[in-house]
Amino acid sequence: MLLALADWLSNYYDGFRVFKYLTFRGILGILTALAISLMIGPAMIRQLSKYKIGQSVRDDGPQSHFSKAGTPTMGGALILVAVVLSTLLWADLQNRYIWTTLLVTLGFGVIGFVDDYKKLVLRNSKGLAARHKYLAQSVVGLAAATFLYCSATVPAETTFILPFFKQFAWNMGLAYPLLTYFVIVGTSNAVNLTDGLDGLAIMPTVLVAGALAIFAYVSGNAVFADYLGIPFVPLSAELVIFCAALVGSGLGFLWFNAYPAMVFMGDMGALALGAALGMVAVLVRQEVVLVIMGGVFVMETLSVMIQVLSFKLTGRRIFRMAPIHHHFELKGWPEPRVIVRFWIISVILVLCGLATLKLR
Repeated sequence: MLLALADWLSNYYDGFRVFKYLTFRGILGILTALAISLMIGPAMIRQLSKYKIGQSVRDDGPQSHFSKAGTPTMGGALILVAVVLSTLLWADLQNRYIWTTLLVTLGFGVIGFVDDYKKLVLRNSKGLAARHKYLAQSVVGLAAATFLYCSATVPAETTFILPFFKQFAWNMGLAYPLLTYFVIVGTSNAVNLTDGLDGLAIMPTVLVAGALAIFAYVSGNAVFADYLGIPFVPLSAELVIFCAALVGSGLGFLWFNAYPAMVFMGDMGALALGAALGMVAVLVRQEVVLVIMGGVFVMETLSVMIQVLSFKLTGRRIFRMAPIHHHFELKGWPEPRVIVRFWIISVILVLCGLATLKLR
């Protein structure tokens, strides 16, 4: 929106040409999303408290969580508002990647909203039935995957690459929509499982989004892409702005979500953020790197799968409680220690993911 305005104003004053630089608009995207979050956060939290949209706590969970009962939830709305507004202000709105990513993010946000609304407002402890939630996620994910496949204009958009293998490039063809669907839906649910402690999910999301912004920048630049041996995807560079908005809104949300949290993001935020990360990873052709950088999300998901499988097959649990962050809490780790150590792991994994740019 403002990019178009700046482009028109540059006809009268050359200084406005600075808005054409992705790095400049990316910084503005971070600051804008952060400012929006900090400005509307207190009012949104007051409204959630007013209508008693508060967190419910499991009886079989860590006792330290009992004090969190009633904490305002559905704070994901704060993240979504900041992301959407910042992206619309600074991104090139003629870029179909921007619109696809925004629509998928909002689509999963709506699914999360329905789930949160049923649990927190209608007091239905089960929320949106699992089969209905997965069906809705599948519809949005498959629609996005199909659109991206049908609208692809260059082979690089549907080429699967592996880090560490410079010469490996597989044009997936009809396998592309299937992989895209699994990445979007899988990442969405993985982030949702991680969202169990104050600030635990949002900081890894910010770190991964920041790293994906770098991948978007280099994959959208023909010179950098050729030098680094990654696919050149012309439209992907503009995703820097969306990733920047994710970083800014995430940091703004963390201002209120840091221990002890004043607000939780709920499924509305977690499902949307996970889908956003999955979408960007698919568009910049870095699905495998997403698994590396989002290792904390993978670890949380695997802990749930292992726990369920073990209990069904042997009647015994591997962990004291799943997802795994609760296991460490029940072992006696204070909540802040679990959170910060998981953040440290995320930093290390994100750096490992970025290192794949050169190790090919």
